[in-house]
Amino acid sequence: MSMPLIPIDPAKIRRESLRWYLLVTLYNARPVGCYEDLLLVTLSAIYADTTAHEIRTEIDYLEKRRLVASKREPSGRLFAELYHYGTDIVEYTIDCLPGIARPVKNWGG
Repeated sequence: MSMPLIPIDPAKIRRESLRWYLLVTLYNARPVGCYEDLLLVTLSAIYADTTAHEIRTEIDYLEKRRLVASKREPSGRLFAELYHYGTDIVEYTIDCLPGIARPVKNWGG
């Protein structure tokens, strides 16, 4: 008997992965935070076709979950920083709810 195939949704995988990488990038930018330019350059190294719109969309998602804070300057530039819950997600000190592709922590030595 064969196992049923689970459909793969590449767009969902990409969104959830972008969220994780945004959290990790903002974690590494602590305690200051960073502008979307740095986020775009960093995520473009993972997904070459990453857009500023994607960055802003996923930052908005993370902000609604109270993991990051963002503000727009009068010039239109977006600045983001990690809230303490975002730090806890990256440090594996709290559970990560669905919607973020946080890798399983390897507790082995």
